[in-house]
Amino acid sequence: MNIADVNLSSLLPAIVLVLAGAVLMVADPFAGRNRGALSWIGVAGVAAAGAALGPMSANPGAWYSGLWWVDDYTLFFHAVLLLIAGLTILTSMEYLRRESLPPSEFVVLVLFATTGALLMSGAGDLMLMFIGIEILSMGTYVLAGYRRQKLRSNESALKYFLLGSFASAFFLYGVALVFGATGSTHLRVIAESVRNGTASMDLVYVASALMIMGLGFKVALAPFHVWAPDVYEGAPTPVTGFMSAAPKAAGFAVLIRVLFTAFADFGDRWIWVLWALAALTMLIGNVVALVQPGITRMLAYSSIAHAGYVAVALASGTSAGRAAALFYLLAYSVTNLGAFAIVAGVSRKGDAKVALGDYRGLAWRRPGLAAMLSLFLLSLAGIPATAGFAGKFFIFQAAVESGLTGLAIIGVLTTVVSFYFYLYVIVEMYMREPAEAFDDVSLGPATTAVVLVTAFLTLYLGILPSRGIGWAMDAASNALAMF
Repeated sequence: MNIADVNLSSLLPAIVLVLAGAVLMVADPFAGRNRGALSWIGVAGVAAAGAALGPMSANPGAWYSGLWWVDDYTLFFHAVLLLIAGLTILTSMEYLRRESLPPSEFVVLVLFATTGALLMSGAGDLMLMFIGIEILSMGTYVLAGYRRQKLRSNESALKYFLLGSFASAFFLYGVALVFGATGSTHLRVIAESVRNGTASMDLVYVASALMIMGLGFKVALAPFHVWAPDVYEGAPTPVTGFMSAAPKAAGFAVLIRVLFTAFADFGDRWIWVLWALAALTMLIGNVVALVQPGITRMLAYSSIAHAGYVAVALASGTSAGRAAALFYLLAYSVTNLGAFAIVAGVSRKGDAKVALGDYRGLAWRRPGLAAMLSLFLLSLAGIPATAGFAGKFFIFQAAVESGLTGLAIIGVLTTVVSFYFYLYVIVEMYMREPAEAFDDVSLGPATTAVVLVTAFLTLYLGILPSRGIGWAMDAASNALAMF
């Protein structure tokens, strides 16, 4: 590696997160009774990593012999992932205090998992992507089982670990086949080998299928979604919010890079695979969500369905579709994190109140909470003036413009189906007599800040989406950078 290829500024956000995690681990034994305050070190670390995007953006290009790419695409996903991490840590503060769980280990795991997600979003080489996937996965495996004394949480972590290991193996085997077919794991070299006809295309086709399977698990595309409902239900609620957003964003970041760079020259083949996965995911996610008795499982199947909508955008195969996918990931992340922040408060100690009936009459006792949760649910449903509506509009527009009208129709029809289970919760809150006083529901100042910030972004991206979609378009146009 040439010394000129080394640029620490290009990796500064990831370095800052690792250092913040190290500081937390060192400070924890000396914190005594003030361990709860250690979470603010994590918040400060995420804020510092966000500030480090400035020096990073001043160093665009390919670094470390082309392993690491810095462009608008990388910066977009870095900003989204850091936002997710910061909101997750803030949401967890009151929750961890309520559940008597140690905060420092939790925050360290979130920081390190986010570091892996950052590596995934900026990698220009398949092996670096795999390393990022494993760092993210290891952190989320442990987070899923963070309530060690609860059997369901242990089951959640074990199931996630076992199925996640199989998914990682599929991805890694695909990487091995690509290396055998092209002699490289670098995206630019792979693309050139496929374009020049020097690659063994039979191996490349099999490799692309294996990699789509592995990444399909990470983003919960059907039929690779079976882990999501049980894992979401068993994990602590702030972790569920994190898992529904960060791995999904990072997984799609890798999927877009790989498909539209390394495998772009046979897009006419994998686009139809995405078509089928998108249709199946939207159908399963929305239809099965109709019969879920608990809000966590309902939001789990909702998360599966939303992965299908993102896949619709990618199946269009256009720059507009990629931009719509990026915008939707941003809109979905802030909306879902806001919803889970409220769920964490309403669920009470031990996440005991997660049935849909537990929200009965919430608007009578806690009208502010009910209004905020209604906003997030309406956004997930795709009601106008919300981020979810803007995201779905751009996705279906890209699909229709690329000739995928049938897929767009499936998306619209499944969206109509989703109105039922989202509106059901709102009906329970506003049109049923309260089953309890909700006096013990408390969000805390940090979680309240999360709800207010996500509510603002949900409305801003829905009413004034031009800046958000413009940012996504700039990022999408750089997704194919080959440096």
